Amino acid sequence: MKPDVLLVDDDPAICISFRHYLERVGFNILEAGTMAEGREALSGQRLDAILLDLNLPDGNGMDWIIELRETCPHLSIIVITGAGEISLAVEAMRRGADHFLTKPVNMPDLEVFLRKSLELGALRRSTFSYQRLQKKPEMFQARSARMGQAMEMAALAAERGTPVLLTGETGSGKGVLARWICDHGPRRTGAFVDVNCSSLRGELLAAELFGHVRGAFTSAVETREGLLDVADGGTLFLDEVGDMDLGIQAQFLKVLEEKRFRRLGDTRERHSEFHLICATNRDLQEEIRCGRFRKELFFRINVLPVPLPPLRERMEDFDAFTRHLLARLGAPEREITPDAVRLLKAYSWPGNVRELRNVLERALLLARGGPLAPEHFHSLNGSELWRGTNGVEDSRALEALRIRGALDRHSGNAELAAKEIGISRATLYRKLKRAENRKIGPKA
Repeated sequence: MKPDVLLVDDDPAICISFRHYLERVGFNILEAGTMAEGREALSGQRLDAILLDLNLPDGNGMDWIIELRETCPHLSIIVITGAGEISLAVEAMRRGADHFLTKPVNMPDLEVFLRKSLELGALRRSTFSYQRLQKKPEMFQARSARMGQAMEMAALAAERGTPVLLTGETGSGKGVLARWICDHGPRRTGAFVDVNCSSLRGELLAAELFGHVRGAFTSAVETREGLLDVADGGTLFLDEVGDMDLGIQAQFLKVLEEKRFRRLGDTRERHSEFHLICATNRDLQEEIRCGRFRKELFFRINVLPVPLPPLRERMEDFDAFTRHLLARLGAPEREITPDAVRLLKAYSWPGNVRELRNVLERALLLARGGPLAPEHFHSLNGSELWRGTNGVEDSRALEALRIRGALDRHSGNAELAAKEIGISRATLYRKLKRAENRKIGPKA
């Protein structure tokens, strides 16, 4: 099967030249002229490599490399630019690129670098699979009763290999729990295939799940295996299954009943057996009443329901969750001040665990290696966290927290604190006095 390569460059002449040569030597080339088009192409199908120009109409490709490496860890990345500075090459490699080439590109050299990058991608995939099999994360030790029950059900699902339906709000940890079930289940040596049913709809989702033969539809230029092929012997995780189209639901129900399917445009039946895990933030019973979800499919996927409570309803676990997330962010021993803890616990966390992780990651950057203090958590979904009477009060509360944090870091030295913030010492005293007179700031 030909490797799928995404070419992101806004120069039509370069795209034509690259496509002509690379398709001739055995690659399947997709094109995008902007980062936005590139992101759309990546969300629509699995790719093996990306050829990335740095100077794009909607941004600098250099800023996209870290995101690419995080969201597509096995993707091979080759940066191509007209600027040949060594500093750019070093920075691109530091951010995660596999190779760096300057224009004009020698085509045989590009082919060699591309094939070497694909080898690196294959090595990353095999290393990741080996590490996942060798290192099984322990289940999170919950203190809240509802989370404890959810984990007991997850352990039962992993032991028996029965279909699981994870329910809960967006960001409540359904994807993390699905991977834990896979890693401790009977098919843990197989692949873990993650399909987001909300981002793939209609024909695109069907093509991804079932695969297709050449000519099955307009853009089907070659035969391609589906994710059901890949999941055979492993785990299939259907995230946001409540968003699946009714037509695809009927086709997938047949797969569950018969363990067989056909690629789009094909007549030959194929066989696939997998551990099924589904997740949704919708009320599927209500979706059935509204005619948006098939009752028969619900019965097949709801063998073992596991509801995950939102973070605001399991605050007994908040401290442990925070320590766990800090460890995953590479700062297991980082201190969080008591004022910051009270501030975080007073927040409603509409984005749940996912939002908590993002907030902690941002705070670690702002703290620059120091303790996490209230002033490092200044943008949690608007001003709700600050409980101020209006936007002005919230701004002054944040200002006071920044001043107090700077004073703490400099052992009360007002001159150094003012210099850090970028104001005069007299202004620092005036702002702090005004804040204390108004008695603003986060409430415990």
